[in-house]
Amino acid sequence: MVHLCSKLCFFATALNPFEFFLFRIISCVLQLFFSYFKELVGKEVTVELKNDLAIRGTLHSVDQYLNIKLENTRVVDQVKYPHMLSVRNCFIRGSVVRYVQLPPDGVDIEILHDATRREARGS
Repeated sequence: MVHLCSKLCFFATALNPFEFFLFRIISCVLQLFFSYFKELVGKEVTVELKNDLAIRGTLHSVDQYLNIKLENTRVVDQVKYPHMLSVRNCFIRGSVVRYVQLPPDGVDIEILHDATRREARGS
């Protein structure tokens, strides 16, 4: 995430103090989610898009923009989206994701608490 922040530093200098504060908060939240999703690579997740399409598959990769690549995909509602039945791998732009449903065994609460504390301290 450091490289994302460094790319946006020029943009951030044009912001007023309040906008810059919001920018820093959003950057920290993105970094927290990015770090967490990297730990889920290889696990099955369900991604619900803003257009109500839900796709279940194995998380292959995620980047700093929270773009997601899924493998072995299948559509949750096959009746509503029959044209998606043949899709086996997909790339999902982070800005169109509404929710990501995580596997129950993939949630380590202690790691999330530690990461949240570190972000709150600013380290």
